[in-house]
Amino acid sequence: METFATLVLVLVGFCMRNGQLVSGGSCREAKLCCPGRDSSCVVQKAPLNAIIEDLSDKPCYCDHACLKLGDCCPDFKEACGVVDCQVTSWGPWSPCDADCGPGSMSRTRSIKMQPQNGGRHCPSLEQRRGCQVSTCHHHPDPAIKEIAMLLPGSLSHSRTANATSDIRKNLRLRDPEAYPQYDPEKTYCVEFQIVKASKACRKEPNYNALKEGERVCVRCESEALHQNLGWRCQGHGVEGRTTRFSALSAPHCHGKWLRAQAEPDRSCTAKNCEAEHAFIFV
Repeated sequence: METFATLVLVLVGFCMRNGQLVSGGSCREAKLCCPGRDSSCVVQKAPLNAIIEDLSDKPCYCDHACLKLGDCCPDFKEACGVVDCQVTSWGPWSPCDADCGPGSMSRTRSIKMQPQNGGRHCPSLEQRRGCQVSTCHHHPDPAIKEIAMLLPGSLSHSRTANATSDIRKNLRLRDPEAYPQYDPEKTYCVEFQIVKASKACRKEPNYNALKEGERVCVRCESEALHQNLGWRCQGHGVEGRTTRFSALSAPHCHGKWLRAQAEPDRSCTAKNCEAEHAFIFV
């Protein structure tokens, strides 16, 4: 009788898993650590067919999924070497990216330790917020305030196909006397570095090259020249200053860029300045 009572007391502190007796609620003692989601990686603290009356007798798990499901054994993280991602504190805010008016600023942080063995993933490493530059300094070049209106270079052929249906002439309704005739000698190209682009640009097949960090070429063909701007295209930028662009056929695609050249390129020989790769000023 004493032997039977002793056996019962021993079984209370153990659980049955896969036919083997293991001590209750411990991944370390059960020698269990499983990657991903594995429902067999369980410490059964009560016999399989027992009616559980005490919540402390419910099964607990030793797989990575238990972190999300909230049913890990108490010693899972320690026993299985789980390490959450660790990041540094936020750095200082960057200067406002606008020379005048509304803009944005950002700050970043870096990863100190990557997650291990199913630990918590790393949070966002960048934050952005709006800013406003109210102390606007006068710039002698009026192009600093211009917004470049763009179309894909593939539409270039429509300008010469029919002189009466030039897409930009009809869009702008310019004075015909001030509108130059087609002259390839007057064409020039400008390359820009994209500083910021709206998310809508990525969704537009004709404009998905307009993304942060990319370098793009825009062709100024003779039909787009403005007499009142000294026979240049509107929005061709100012060296060393950010200006704005907007896609004419996709108005939600817009952003800021930086002119990458001191002077426009009148040869347009760069590969990204070829009509099928470039954009055109309107």
